[in-house]
Amino acid sequence: MNNRRTYIASLSATLCLGLFLLGAPLSGDTSGYLVGSLKIPRQVSSLDTNANGLNDTDDIIAGARLEASRKPVYKSAYYVGGYPPETEGVCTDVIWRAFSHAGYDLKKMVDADIKANRAAYPRTNGKPDPHIDFRRVPNLCVFFKRHGQSLGTAIDPGDPVNMAQWQPGDIVSFQGPDHIAILSDQRNEQGVPLLLHNDGPWASEADDFMFWYDRGCTGHFRYPKK
Repeated sequence: MNNRRTYIASLSATLCLGLFLLGAPLSGDTSGYLVGSLKIPRQVSSLDTNANGLNDTDDIIAGARLEASRKPVYKSAYYVGGYPPETEGVCTDVIWRAFSHAGYDLKKMVDADIKANRAAYPRTNGKPDPHIDFRRVPNLCVFFKRHGQSLGTAIDPGDPVNMAQWQPGDIVSFQGPDHIAILSDQRNEQGVPLLLHNDGPWASEADDFMFWYDRGCTGHFRYPKK
């Protein structure tokens, strides 16, 4: 969310218009996807943190998709208390709102980890600020690296083995400017997952992965680990 340039939001929004989704989960089957001739295995968490009968992976995706359907407008600002109004948000707000849907208080988790491990979070400059820390991309990347599973960032669209490494619900971070997103359970014709994110003008679910990947992928995480 730091120093985001308006032209990137406009270009990204324009890029995703008209793109056609071909890949989808097999009907009644959470084991994989059929994308053209590609069969891509599916992995989901074994946990159900909020005890609603849905695994954490699918709960996180559902929460991110709900954010995309509400379309909060992109607005980068500082809010006392930390939380922006529901009608506003940035890329990091998609993450904590999706996690909240699955029963996680990401702000509380990040704040506690920063307090106990201040040196691990250089973005805070040694001065934690609970009003904003959980909404900064570098801090979230440190948290997920410390408490989630760090995964590879190499991508080979069209290769089912490589595409299986990019699972729905995974968190992916980018640079130019800092950005973070959740992978959708929908894929394009090459098996590349769509992104659930907010890069302006509002939150969306779009075929934006390669646009951001080409700018530089800085992290790929899975949370929870199991």
